[in-house]
Amino acid sequence: MQSKNFRWYGVITLFVIVAISYVDRINIAVLITDPAFLRHVGLAADDRVGQGLLATAFMLGYGVSAFVLTPFCSALFGVRRSLVYGLVLWGVVTWASPMFHSYGMLLASRILLGVSEGPLFSLASSYIKAHFQSHENGKPNAIVNMGTGLGLAIGYPLVGYLLTQFDWDSSFHVLGVLNIALGIPLVLAFVRMPPTHADGVRPSSFGEAMARVGGIVRGALHTRHLFLITLLTSAALAYLWGSSNWLPTYLREARGFSMREMGWLASAPQYATVLAVFVGGVLIDKLGRARVPFIFMGASAGVALSVLMAINAQNPYVAACCLVAANFFWGLQSPAIPSTVQHCARPEHTASAFGVTNGAGSLVAGFMPALMGGVISAVSHGAGSAAVTPASSAAGFFAGFFAGFALLIGTQLVVFGCGLLLWWRERARGAVAVSGSQLS
Repeated sequence: MQSKNFRWYGVITLFVIVAISYVDRINIAVLITDPAFLRHVGLAADDRVGQGLLATAFMLGYGVSAFVLTPFCSALFGVRRSLVYGLVLWGVVTWASPMFHSYGMLLASRILLGVSEGPLFSLASSYIKAHFQSHENGKPNAIVNMGTGLGLAIGYPLVGYLLTQFDWDSSFHVLGVLNIALGIPLVLAFVRMPPTHADGVRPSSFGEAMARVGGIVRGALHTRHLFLITLLTSAALAYLWGSSNWLPTYLREARGFSMREMGWLASAPQYATVLAVFVGGVLIDKLGRARVPFIFMGASAGVALSVLMAINAQNPYVAACCLVAANFFWGLQSPAIPSTVQHCARPEHTASAFGVTNGAGSLVAGFMPALMGGVISAVSHGAGSAAVTPASSAAGFFAGFFAGFALLIGTQLVVFGCGLLLWWRERARGAVAVSGSQLS
């Protein structure tokens, strides 16, 4: 009984670490609204593509790391040590980021930060797979994924506060210390793998190490519905990264909110995500495995409709409320992704299988902030060049942001289609299994 209770302390620890990591990730999203920071790195205030590439650089490093480094972490270090090493690395990189005085060097630091954080969700998925069975993994996945929304919810006002009260570089220093001082003690105290799980047993030779890594990768690539889940993950993460990285700029520049209002309004959708992720986890355990694809379908439809209402709303507060609703619906589908991977993968291949889906998904989604920035810039400049009055010029500026946010609707159409196909395939597989049992 004690060990069953203790496993939840590890889940809560992973929740805290995910929250910290997401504060790190959106730090730049707030800082690009500050003229002093833009001058420091040599970025123009209207260079939307360059600003978006800062988020894309992180996601490229994150995606490659999740895909490539996860098997090595799983085979050589295990969950606990990999988390400690990652926290040390991303804490140091975050703290040192203000030392980079050029845009290129800042891009490099964002890539390195992404590399250090890449295996995090895969390691969390491996921990949950080791401690929880498929019929009970909804709530632990929900709790870990709630860190996504909480990190964003805390991050926007926290970075906004540090930006208004201190110099812009203070946010990097505070977050760097937080990663190491809070994350590492929690991992050492509460993250334990079961005794039957060979977590981080050192190989006796280089050949054994590579053989172990190769076996994990081959097993992960045989995970059921791997391509379909990866495509779904890519679309879901594209919404998260596109919306979270452009939300502060959208609220301040397109909707006219002040810096103080922007911080809290940008955090409101994230609190909705936290609530929805927990609700989604409960739904997974209540509905049963066969009905989980319906969560993807219903939630994606809700996200798409909410974003459509937001970009067409005239009142800025109505638009903000619609974006809160969109994040709530997105949160419902979030825990269903790792839960589905854990259901379809073998226990020893879970971390690497999730590394494939999360890594490839992150690589694809990483281009969303830059793509949105390109659309925002192109539509704004195109409409502005044809404008003859200040009012029509302003309308062109707003049209750019609305066009950029309209791309988010497309991501949810992909999620809906993948959910439908996943339900159909699992239904067909179940029918074959029942038919086989009757014949035998």
